[in-house]
Amino acid sequence: MADPVTHAGDDPSGRLFVLSSPEELARAAAGRLWGIARERATVLGRTGKGTKRVSLALSGGRTPRLTLAALSSEPYRDRFPWDLVHFYQVDERWVSPGDPASNQRMLRESLMSCAPVPPDHFHPVDTSLPDPREGARRYEETLRRAFRGTPGDFPRFDAILLGLGADGHTASLFPGSVALEEETAWVVQTEGGDPPAPRVTLTLPVLNAASQVIFLVSGKEKARVLGEVLSGRGGELPASRVSPRRGKVTFLADAAAASLLGGKSPPARRAGGNGRGKEDGTG
Repeated sequence: MADPVTHAGDDPSGRLFVLSSPEELARAAAGRLWGIARERATVLGRTGKGTKRVSLALSGGRTPRLTLAALSSEPYRDRFPWDLVHFYQVDERWVSPGDPASNQRMLRESLMSCAPVPPDHFHPVDTSLPDPREGARRYEETLRRAFRGTPGDFPRFDAILLGLGADGHTASLFPGSVALEEETAWVVQTEGGDPPAPRVTLTLPVLNAASQVIFLVSGKEKARVLGEVLSGRGGELPASRVSPRRGKVTFLADAAAASLLGGKSPPARRAGGNGRGKEDGTG
């Protein structure tokens, strides 16, 4: 993986890793997911207590699609602990599962149908229900069953994969949305996008309870907002409000998305492939 970019005023915390292309970004993200799942599986194997489950929440979009395609291919396909990992949705448009805009459809096409994911390890939002409000309520019930006994008020995902919109939105949490102020629910109905459409999304408290949050940022149209979020100038932008109390946030960006950041980005190194140190996606 690329070395962290730490130029003054950009990302002094070292949370940002820059990759040369969308394809390298996807491979780096797949390597990081593999590293997180592998590490968690090792810990679960040592403790021998409770249900052995690794929980990953996935977003829709082109960059996550490339990432999941990489994860379901070698070298990760044969190394990933598929039997332990449960996959959840970060958000969903209120469309049928067969609709081209459906995140569920993307996840099934890019991962579930290509990798040995046990059928009951994918937990999609049910958009066949009467309305998004009921869909949100039912999905929260699904999460509460899965995370029963978890300490704290919100589920602690091992990793959440997020995107970053040019307007600063993430998940289906858009600027100015009342959903941003939700403090108790795990899942809510909302509306947003261009054109606006009804959606179901995890809430900020759930995102901020995760062990690890990984933002995938690709394309020059994201360059301005990426700089704002990393520098703290983003203020109340939804993505700027993702800050896990006991977790870690990482930004993986391609060169185009990082093009407005000051200084010269280091050369990217390919993530994954040899299973050592930073190259396995865990560094």
